[in-house]
Amino acid sequence: MAGKRFRPDMTVVLAVCIFLFLAVCPFFLSMFRVSLIGKYMCYAIVALGLDMIWGYTGILSLGHGVYFGLGAYCMAMYLKLEASGESLPDFMIWSGQNSLPAFWKPFANPVFAMAMVVVVPVLLAVIIGYLTFLNRIRGVYFSILSQALAMILSVLLIGSQEYTGGSNGLTNFTTMFGQSLSSPAMKIRLYYAAFIALVVIFIICRFLVTRRIGKIFIAIRDGENRVRFTGYNTAVYKVFVYGLSAAIAGIAGALYVSQVGIITPADVNITPSVEMIIWVAIGGKGTLAGPMLGAILVNALKTAASEQFPELWSYFLGIVFILVILFMPGGFVSLRSIPGKLRRKFAKTAKEEYA
Repeated sequence: MAGKRFRPDMTVVLAVCIFLFLAVCPFFLSMFRVSLIGKYMCYAIVALGLDMIWGYTGILSLGHGVYFGLGAYCMAMYLKLEASGESLPDFMIWSGQNSLPAFWKPFANPVFAMAMVVVVPVLLAVIIGYLTFLNRIRGVYFSILSQALAMILSVLLIGSQEYTGGSNGLTNFTTMFGQSLSSPAMKIRLYYAAFIALVVIFIICRFLVTRRIGKIFIAIRDGENRVRFTGYNTAVYKVFVYGLSAAIAGIAGALYVSQVGIITPADVNITPSVEMIIWVAIGGKGTLAGPMLGAILVNALKTAASEQFPELWSYFLGIVFILVILFMPGGFVSLRSIPGKLRRKFAKTAKEEYA
């Protein structure tokens, strides 16, 4: 009996194409464009985490900028202390501080700072997830709660000028691990660090969604009550995937602040969090490759539009989102099904003609 014909997973093929493109970008693009694409990769990492909770588990978080920002601030604290040397950070001096706050001191150690990049977002996510999912708060109620969390953190960061830099955030970094952040070699290292993180996180997420736990995530998304009635504690699975998504966002934030050189309360507010959801929706949720593509393409379009039409770029983003939702509800990845649909249509037409 003839063997079953092998059909490659087109989303994996798309992901491989994205990775190949990103891997060779530094060889033919200017350093400015390489830095931009490095930033886009950080956004793509966030999109992967959001796809795990929204696309696969059905949890719509409208405040994921919180975890992105926490990871970024943890890394920025290390970078700021390294830039300041023996003296206090400049914003603390301007605020009248006489000594370094106790909770800042451990961040002088890069290993501790990188650990906190994951630990702090995960800890907050587990606490929030445990309190909400255990009490069966879900749907629009959870989305509103996540928005409120983003707003609260933004206000706290602005109000804590002497500890967080206030509305100006943390910036003016000079070195990382003793190496100049402005050197081309360091920029290339940071670019490929983001690239490797993106590939590794994609592989981890892909591994999870193709295993039994991934099937449970999808079952929770499609009918949580039925999953609960079969004996599964859905709250545990939701807390796990929410914490995983927070860890991914924290890593993305740390990579982002290292490349961009600044993090402010505006980056953790509601607007960036909603933009993250738009990337996933435009790319195609529940596919992993789609959200990566959406994050990169939407931000590339945003950059191109802002360079040509500085006052109108937000309208371009809105128009693209509306068009995709109306004509491609499955996102950009749904385009892969068009050739198959056309083939079936032509085959059906030919069959009818010769019947």
